Amino acid sequence: MGDYREGSVPVGLASAADVDAVARSLVRELLALPDVRAVGVALVEGGGRRLRFLPASPAGARADWCHIDAYDDVPLTGVVRSGTAVFGDLDSFAGRYAGLVAAQVDAGTQALAAYPLPGVTTPLGGLLVYYDRRQDFGGEQREVLTTLARQAGDAVRRVRARGVATPVATGRAEVDASVRSASLALESDPRAASAARRFLRATLAGWGVEDDPVDTAELCLSEIVTNAVIHADATSELTISLDDGMLTVSVRDHGGAGSAAEPVEDDDPMRVFGRGLVLVDALADSWGSERDDVGTTSWFVLDLPDGARSAAS
Repeated sequence: MGDYREGSVPVGLASAADVDAVARSLVRELLALPDVRAVGVALVEGGGRRLRFLPASPAGARADWCHIDAYDDVPLTGVVRSGTAVFGDLDSFAGRYAGLVAAQVDAGTQALAAYPLPGVTTPLGGLLVYYDRRQDFGGEQREVLTTLARQAGDAVRRVRARGVATPVATGRAEVDASVRSASLALESDPRAASAARRFLRATLAGWGVEDDPVDTAELCLSEIVTNAVIHADATSELTISLDDGMLTVSVRDHGGAGSAAEPVEDDDPMRVFGRGLVLVDALADSWGSERDDVGTTSWFVLDLPDGARSAAS
């Protein structure tokens, strides 16, 4: 078993230049562990709506990324939602994951382990290991998996922070075959929320999204931009994306670690900071935030109603 002690980071994870390189390095480390039949690495994507998944096996060709619906009831989605690892012999999972267990029995799997890749506030994704022999999952084995998951999470945050430091052109819009996306650079100024709302409304109108979803998105956006201005005191970047009827809006500030506000629920009428995030929690289908050394990314997701989906298609 490799040396995964504290402070000992595999070279591939330490030197990875992008998320793909992080995932492929982690795959290699996992495949080198004893009794491993196949592995996979997943990263949260689409505002938590899906997992981007990279499967691999020792004898397999170069693997391609695919997607897992975040609402599928499989071990990876479970550990990403809960932040808690699961492991054991395959038959111990039959009561909950009957379909997966049946397929893995046929493939020769006898045990599995799924571990979250820890983020600052919520998991960034997870790793999955299938074994061709029963495992005792002793302390050393669990420590190895926990350490690899943590090191991979650290590497993902590092390369993402490096990427978002690249300046974003004001009003730049990018469109591909599957996802519509537009970004706007925002100043650290009380007028930033107004500029963000105008850009959001104009962008969504151009994509054919109208009426109530736009009003809801404006309310939520105004709150997270205001929080960024108040707590980060730095420039930020607004990104809007539309993918298969799911609207994801994120604001990335450059205020450094610890710049985010937290939701506040109390009866003090004089308290204002953080109260807006309670509104976001009430209006959005999902939302969250994540901090790293560069700053904080706050995001929310709206599932557009059928009428808005049709207009935006």
